[in-house]
Amino acid sequence: MLQQRASGILTHLSSLPGPYGIGDLDSGYFFLDFLEQAGQSYWQFLPTGIVDDVFGNSPYMSLSAFAGNPLLISPNLLLEQGLLHSEDLMSKPHFSEYAVDYSAVKDFKNRLLVMSFQRFLASRLFDEAFEHFCREHAAWLDDFALFLSLREKFDSKPWYEWPRKIAVRDKNSLDKAAEELDERCRYHKFVQFVFFMQWRRMRQAAQQKGIRLVGDIPIYVGQDSADVWSNQACFDLDKTTLQPCHVAGVPPDYFSETGQRWGNPLYLWEIGRKPNKPLYEWWRQRFLHLGKMVDVVRIDHFRGFASYWQIPASEETAVNGTWVKGPGLFFFEQVKEATDKIDIIAEDLGVITPDVEKLRDGLGYPGMKILQFSFDSDELNLYLPHNFQTTNCVVYTGTHDNDTTVGWYFDGKVPQASKDRARRYANSDGQVIHRDFVRMAFSSVAALAVIPLQDVLGFGSDCRMNRPSTLEGNWAWRCASPFLSPEVIHYLRDEVVFYGREKSCPIIKG
Repeated sequence: MLQQRASGILTHLSSLPGPYGIGDLDSGYFFLDFLEQAGQSYWQFLPTGIVDDVFGNSPYMSLSAFAGNPLLISPNLLLEQGLLHSEDLMSKPHFSEYAVDYSAVKDFKNRLLVMSFQRFLASRLFDEAFEHFCREHAAWLDDFALFLSLREKFDSKPWYEWPRKIAVRDKNSLDKAAEELDERCRYHKFVQFVFFMQWRRMRQAAQQKGIRLVGDIPIYVGQDSADVWSNQACFDLDKTTLQPCHVAGVPPDYFSETGQRWGNPLYLWEIGRKPNKPLYEWWRQRFLHLGKMVDVVRIDHFRGFASYWQIPASEETAVNGTWVKGPGLFFFEQVKEATDKIDIIAEDLGVITPDVEKLRDGLGYPGMKILQFSFDSDELNLYLPHNFQTTNCVVYTGTHDNDTTVGWYFDGKVPQASKDRARRYANSDGQVIHRDFVRMAFSSVAALAVIPLQDVLGFGSDCRMNRPSTLEGNWAWRCASPFLSPEVIHYLRDEVVFYGREKSCPIIKG
């Protein structure tokens, strides 16, 4: 439960300014300074796992639920550590300040990481720390490194198209593959070692500034992931084809008339009417792992623990799915040791039924309020600030799945009545609609107000992060450093002070 009024900014690390085509962990220090100066207490970002162009570089379809994204590793910090030399960076391509070119960034950073690995092997400076890291993370790291090495060997084919014995994890075949691919496995472990070494330093900087990091844990993982390959008994897979029998998604809603067919395999919560213990242990480890990286976790699609939308894998859309009862409170009892170490935000958007509300409230988790959803009906809309029934919630102007507030306001598909209602509610002419929405969020009773960076800056639809149910053109937006100006810092700090969201401001309960 949230104890103090506070505010924060939502933006992914990839969106931060920096010279190497994508925001990285060095950019994180710059952004932490910005947040501190602007009086912010929270930084929320998207999942930090490995992205793949097959899945449109979506952070919600990662190749691992545990591994960090190598593209977020900072060349500048590698330089400080002696793993790169200044001349290694001389051939840097020209990168856009405004969008991530994932292909170009991958080529550039992979080359730098290979050079860093070669220096690592030659210098032996980090041998002890590296071996300690490998032992500490062996439960996921060994399988992950072998998974990536095999994926390279088999021309990036998904694991279920690999030779059968390797796909079904025949022990002798895996042992032979691990021996053959030992150097590549060691390379992938090194990359993760560097990522988490840099992450640990950035988190320490955040702690020193009193800024809490808010991570994001997708409820589902991608089918072509190290997690599914190495834990096949935890997922609803056909034993012959190794394909999902059913896939995840949501029914038709605000975002899509045909729903969203995500395609992730569903979990086998029970086997023979008994809890699937390896699955619960995998989840426990997942929470423990993320708890070492962040202070707060947003559980994406929280409602899936109460009940989830099950779509036959043969269906092309989500329309013909059915609701299936989830593990509910039992799940959180099994992972309590891990979740007690972090604060949790329940993403409770979409079709929310009494069982979801009961689970959320019983656990004491704050839910989410989205202001863009509040003007599409009448004065009883539960997303309107005057209808917030508790301080224990997090209010957003929008999320990564929404258009920016300016984009929403100028979208011809949004009913004019909704825009009229928003202006009247804010007592505004709509000229700076993004600041009207920020003011609504900050002035609300919600304990925490989180604003997407695009809405702080008043950017339009061209800066939108994601368009659900589309594969192209997402996750690429970047913010150039001049936009994070002293004027913006003063504006945010003034709003924080005016609406009592300073770090020492308690919640006043009636």
